[in-house]
Amino acid sequence: MKKFRKLLAGAAALLVAVMATACSGKSKNEKSSGTPKELNVQFVPSQAATELESRAKPLEKMLSDRLGIPVHVSMSTDYNTVVEAMKSKKVDVGFLPPNGYVLAHKQNAADVLLQAQRYGVKQPGGRPTKNLVNTYRAEILVKKGSNIKSWKDLKGKSISIQSPTSSAGYVYPIAELKEKGLDVRKNCKLVTVTGQDQSVLNVLNGDTDAAFVFEDARTIVKKDNPKIMSQVVPIYFTKPIPNDTISVVPSMSKSFRKKLANAFIDIGKSKKGKKIIESIYTHEGYVTSKDSDFNVVRKYEKIIESTKK
Repeated sequence: MKKFRKLLAGAAALLVAVMATACSGKSKNEKSSGTPKELNVQFVPSQAATELESRAKPLEKMLSDRLGIPVHVSMSTDYNTVVEAMKSKKVDVGFLPPNGYVLAHKQNAADVLLQAQRYGVKQPGGRPTKNLVNTYRAEILVKKGSNIKSWKDLKGKSISIQSPTSSAGYVYPIAELKEKGLDVRKNCKLVTVTGQDQSVLNVLNGDTDAAFVFEDARTIVKKDNPKIMSQVVPIYFTKPIPNDTISVVPSMSKSFRKKLANAFIDIGKSKKGKKIIESIYTHEGYVTSKDSDFNVVRKYEKIIESTKK
C-alpha cells in the first residue's frame, strides 16, 4: 500500500511538472507570437548622440500612441551592434542602411519593412528637388581645378572613404569602378574617415585627392562654408542606391508589421512627425519595401568580395 501511495504521489508530481512545463511553454509562445507587448527601436546617430537622444523621445511617444504599447528608442555605436541586438531579440526594430540590412537579412536577423524617402538632388549644383524618392546616388568628389577629370584619373591617387558597410562611401563606387576596370583597393590609397562631411573637407584641404560620398554630401558643409559647392566638385555618379530601411525581427507577426508600417507612414505624413524624423535622420517619409529591392546591393557586395581575392 505504501509503495502504491509513493507511486501515486510520484505520478501526481510528474503530472504537475508536465502541466507547469506546458503552461510555461504557452507563456513563451504568447510572448513569441510576434505581437510584442513593448517595442524596442534602435538606430545609429548620424550626428552628435547627445542632441539626437532628446530628439528621439517624441518619436517614442508618437509610436506608442499609434501602437498602444510602450516604445523605447535607443542609439547604438554602429550598425553591426544593431544587427547583433536584433539577432538576440533585444531590439525589435532597426534603422539599417542598405548594406547593413542585407547583412542582417543574411544572418536571419531582420526583414525589411519600409524604406525612407528623401528629396531628390538636381545637378549641377546639388540642389534639392520637390520630388520624394526611394533611392540616392554616390558621387566622387575632387577639388575644383584638380587634374582628376574622370574616374580614369584616380589611379595612384588618395581617396577618402567610409567604413566597408557604407553603400555610398565605399561599396557602390568601388564596385562600379572595379567593373569599369579600376581596382581602387589595389591601385589607390584609401583613407578611412568617420563622417561624410569629413570626406568633403579632406578634399577641400588637400588631405586626399578625392572622396566617395553620397549625393550631395557637400550640403552638410555648406552652412559653415557657403562656397563649398564651387570649391569641391563631382566627377562621377553611381547608379541609384536603395534608401535606408526600417527593418524588423523575422519573428514579428504580419498583423503587427502592418500596424507598425502604418504608424511610421502616418508619422511621416504628419507635420509634427515629419519634423521629428527630419531632425533625426533627414528622412522625409516612408514607403513599403520588399527584400528583392536590395538584390542590386547583393550584386555589388559580390563584386567587392572579388576585389579581396
